[in-house]
Amino acid sequence: MSPTETTSSTRREIAVEIPVEEVNRETASLIQKYQKLARIPGFRRGHVPASIIRQRFSEDLKSDVVEALVPRYFRKEADKQGLIPVSQPQVTDLQLKDNEPLRFKASFEVMPEIKVEGYKELRAEKTEVTVTDEEVEQSLNSLREQHATFTSVEGRALADGDYAQVSLDGKPKDGEDKPVHMDEVLVEIAGKNTMPEFTENLRGASPGDERVFEVTYAADATEQRLAGKTFTYTVKVQSIKQKTLPELDGQFATQLGEFKTLDEVRQRIREGMESERKHAAEHEAKDKLVAELVKRSEFEVPEALVDRQIDVRLERGLRALAAQGMKAEDIKKMDLNRLRVGQREQALQEVKASLVLDKIAEEEKIEVSDEEINREIDALATQSKQTPEAIRARLTRDGALDRIRNRIRSEKTLDFLYRQSA
Repeated sequence: MSPTETTSSTRREIAVEIPVEEVNRETASLIQKYQKLARIPGFRRGHVPASIIRQRFSEDLKSDVVEALVPRYFRKEADKQGLIPVSQPQVTDLQLKDNEPLRFKASFEVMPEIKVEGYKELRAEKTEVTVTDEEVEQSLNSLREQHATFTSVEGRALADGDYAQVSLDGKPKDGEDKPVHMDEVLVEIAGKNTMPEFTENLRGASPGDERVFEVTYAADATEQRLAGKTFTYTVKVQSIKQKTLPELDGQFATQLGEFKTLDEVRQRIREGMESERKHAAEHEAKDKLVAELVKRSEFEVPEALVDRQIDVRLERGLRALAAQGMKAEDIKKMDLNRLRVGQREQALQEVKASLVLDKIAEEEKIEVSDEEINREIDALATQSKQTPEAIRARLTRDGALDRIRNRIRSEKTLDFLYRQSA
């Protein structure tokens, strides 16, 4: 019962033989169950002779014996040979005859042999992070815009620089698309982010006026459901507003929180931008470290692991499309086979990276403590407004605790690589 040699370094095949005594014992147990349930004319329920059960349910019994014994003895033989399957076994050459052992072969994938060398000599690019005074002022002005106030203007029509408070209904020319409806929205006349059609048709309008016009969106419009579409809008002007920005002074600083002066606000803005850029630079450097590790590590990746990662990527992508407003019917029409092919290369690289990091974690004895798992669960509980106990129960039920542990372990390994590469 030794593994059959194959050309793949991750595929194994084992031959398994289940003793006839075990097959007979399982068959006898199944016959008893059938006797309790079988309804056969001429016999009271529960009193059908075993010989009749064998005759009438011969194929069903064989199928049930195989279903009961093959998985159990496959795992037993794989454990005996020190093999850890990462895919479901493909069973072939199944032989089951009366008063003979049950024999079969099982083909499956195992983890590859991975050698990681030279990772301690890797050097990450350390980017110097800078924030200019101009960038700080731009951010401060954005805060100022966020705290703008709007006051009503009466006695005149809309002019450039004004804000029209409107209600609007947009009907798509393509009847399959969803209409757009908003009760109260501010439209800046001649604003840099305002569609030209809105400016041209609302300029000169007064409160109470209604305008009907078409808007054709560019194919690369930010909002996916509008991209490349033409909508007919009915817009009713409710009022005219003018925007007033707060003065950049100490009073504005106190509005923003625990600040006394604008210089304190500027300092907090600078620190926040520096922290964000340092994080982005570190993330990019870690990505390059992993890419270099994968490039240096040549090994075969089990197809089962790649397929699972493709599933993860597809599920994530389809959820994002649904969140952007794509209809469920349109998602169902997508060619999933073509999408799977398109995701394969990236999924392969992600699996390789995960296996390499796992091997380094093993070499460096990097582990994840129960306290770290508990912190993650507490964070998820706070985020979802549930109890930690409920979150833990759900994660355990879904088999997600191991995934969380593996993710934290990978992150810790990446931190280790980044720190030692300085």
